Amino acid sequence: MTIEKGWIESSIKAAIEASKVIMAVYEQDFNVDLKSDRSPVTAADKGSSSVITAILERTGFMVISEEEKIPPFEVRRHEKHLWIVDPLDGTKEFIQKNGEFCICIALVSENKPIFGLIASPTEETILIGGSGLGVYYFPYHTKDGLTEKYRITSLTLEKPLCVAHSRSHFSPHTQKFIDQLKLEYGEPTVIKKGSALKFIDLALSTAHFYPRMAPTMEWDIAAGQAIYEALGGEVLNFTNFEPLHYNKEDLHNPFFIAKNKQLKLRKIDE
Repeated sequence: MTIEKGWIESSIKAAIEASKVIMAVYEQDFNVDLKSDRSPVTAADKGSSSVITAILERTGFMVISEEEKIPPFEVRRHEKHLWIVDPLDGTKEFIQKNGEFCICIALVSENKPIFGLIASPTEETILIGGSGLGVYYFPYHTKDGLTEKYRITSLTLEKPLCVAHSRSHFSPHTQKFIDQLKLEYGEPTVIKKGSALKFIDLALSTAHFYPRMAPTMEWDIAAGQAIYEALGGEVLNFTNFEPLHYNKEDLHNPFFIAKNKQLKLRKIDE
């Protein structure tokens, strides 16, 4: 499936407009509500979702957004192409006002993410890329578009290698992975960061591994996977080292590892 220019432009427009909504809430006092799963939600999550969904629906593809009603599997399973969106990834970081939150927009084709966008509202930067498109990192207000000036052409493996992991969801399994990594590749450096912003570190090769042994949903990583794979990275199920798939009946992800393909790993010892 060829990624059309209009889809790229729609995703960028959606991210920029949603960022305005998010930052308007971020810069003032705001209420925090709890969803049925006890996770937090704010007016920024809901407002961003409304803006993004309205813009992306004009492309003619179904939109699955964390903050909207998810269509039943019997309906969406027949969609070959659809958008998967996290309108504000890192709500806990947003509430703490540490800047470590982002917008994630992915286009999934036949259960595989082929295009992704990750936008940082506080930094006003966008990482975008996908199959046959390349990967670009640029400020919101650039007038150059997707040019070679902003293109990331490859991943690098300068040592010491670096592990990026969640600030809010660190687990004993993650520590075990880091300990095993020391034996295979030497002492790594560590980046603790909220949300899918860790995929920006992976794309810029300031991080080389992102292990996640805690619950996530498809909208948390679909965009990052599309971008990282376009650079030669991979996002794998940590149980069987198989690629992840999307628009499943259960939208939860398995535990996973994102890494450069050149770096070989064995399963964590139990």
